Amino acid sequence: MADERDLSPSTVFEALKAGEILLVDVREPAEFAVGRIHGALLHPLSTFEPKAIPTDGARRIIFQCGSGKRSRKALDTFMAATGADAAHLDGGIGAWKGAGLPCIAVNPATGQVEDHGRY
Repeated sequence: MADERDLSPSTVFEALKAGEILLVDVREPAEFAVGRIHGALLHPLSTFEPKAIPTDGARRIIFQCGSGKRSRKALDTFMAATGADAAHLDGGIGAWKGAGLPCIAVNPATGQVEDHGRY
């Protein structure tokens, strides 16, 4: 069930380009190392501490994971602990890549980091 806290990849992309959000990736470090969204900060759900997320009020916090399940859990935990407005990337980085949006990835054949477009 989608609500105003379930944001589409294009909505997150536009807000990220405009500097309106702080994107927080809640996947594990190994997942983040293989592929990530430009500008995302890593705060793994396995060691998640809601009050460690900077909430200056200037930018809305958006959580992101691989498919949207962990980011929704982080969102619920964060909002309960801080009361700050936040949302998450519905469908995670999988939906982001599916929409053809830019990311950084490691080429499995070469081990090289590849920049797949910037915003």
